[in-house]
Amino acid sequence: MTISKLWKYKGTKIRPRHKNNVVKTGALISVPVFLLLMIMFWKEHLWVLYEKGIEHTFQNLTFNVPLIVTSLSVSIVIPTAILLGWLYMFRKQKFKKIYHRQKISRMILSNKFYESKSVKSRITGRMVQKITYFPRFYYRVKDGHIIIKIAMDMSRFQSRFMELGKEFENGFFCDLVSTDMEDGFYTYKLLYNAGRNRIGINEAIVEKGSMTLMKHIKWEFDKLPHMLISGGTGGGKTYFILTLVKSLVASGADVRILDPKNADLADLEEVLEGKVFSRKNGIMMTLRKSVEDMMRRMDEMKNHHNYRTGKNYAFLGYKPVFIVFDEFVAFVDMLDFKERESVIQDIKQIVMLGRQAGFFLVAGAQRPDAKYFADGIRDQFNFRVSLGKMSETGYAMLFGDTDKKFVEKDIKGRGYAYAGTGNIMEFYSPLIPNGYDFIEEIRLAKGA
Repeated sequence: MTISKLWKYKGTKIRPRHKNNVVKTGALISVPVFLLLMIMFWKEHLWVLYEKGIEHTFQNLTFNVPLIVTSLSVSIVIPTAILLGWLYMFRKQKFKKIYHRQKISRMILSNKFYESKSVKSRITGRMVQKITYFPRFYYRVKDGHIIIKIAMDMSRFQSRFMELGKEFENGFFCDLVSTDMEDGFYTYKLLYNAGRNRIGINEAIVEKGSMTLMKHIKWEFDKLPHMLISGGTGGGKTYFILTLVKSLVASGADVRILDPKNADLADLEEVLEGKVFSRKNGIMMTLRKSVEDMMRRMDEMKNHHNYRTGKNYAFLGYKPVFIVFDEFVAFVDMLDFKERESVIQDIKQIVMLGRQAGFFLVAGAQRPDAKYFADGIRDQFNFRVSLGKMSETGYAMLFGDTDKKFVEKDIKGRGYAYAGTGNIMEFYSPLIPNGYDFIEEIRLAKGA
């Protein structure tokens, strides 16, 4: 067994003394500079003190007010400037690590995840508390992720240590990516500064049943079929849907657009002729035809000479079909009871049966009201995205019951995503350059 297997770097061990990490670091940087400057200003007086002693010096002491004011001012301002420069120009990331270790130490202490006993102080003679057990927490940053390892040492706090995901998310303002148990440690992996992982629209590529949406997030529609997109006006929902359409068309997929508002998506009619519908009859006809096409394909797949149990449409050489339905809820609200039932039944069949046959629904709605996604329909949307500002009720409709803390930022195309991993993550839709012409780009993508 190699040394690397016997010992694996886990990170910086968190200790009780880290509770004052920030103050200690600031003092370590600024106090030596302060003392050096004070010595420079008062060197003559210090020399007199050294030569003639304390008693003689204080008997002849006169207060030099200008010197006192100048020395204190300079000796405070310069160290402060050096400290701030260190923080914001050279060691910002280093400071954040120091601050994070302080937060973890204080969390352990405030939650009393330690054991102590009363002992007699050798200095004061009084009874003081001495920590006899402090859990082994390790902190490190690697590849843009915060990794926290906690030793599973059979202490009475062990089960609680496995429930700290939300505390770390909210305390570090980042997203929990995964948890893992290995080598006697419970590991939390959190993505730090998700905005760095934003990609450009030309990087949103579809290949092998998956579409890249951020550097660390992919919509693996072959495994996690159907996408539900929600967001208020101005949040970037329409641009995100157009991005999906452009990437899907470029991949050679069959893309069918349903836009009951007859707005931006309807403009794609000139490049996707016969695939874009904005009137009620055309939308309902397309849904019905999509269900029929799906059923027909399922029969064909069963009879295909290469058919294998468990294999999907791609294995047999079929192209995926995407039904992009913007403002689904608003459209259903416009229908009478019979029409509504028909549309919801078609939607239900696509989301329940579409994965194996390669039929996928992308539904957009300002508010995904539960009554339109009943009977388990919402749970079939394995990839869900919110963009822009939403209410707590809106988040609950989209993501279900969760204790995730949603933070609003005034950034277009920013929101949250559930990508089937069990965690809701901060999300940034692919960045679109100013003046980007979707019509022309989709025309080029179609001809590629």
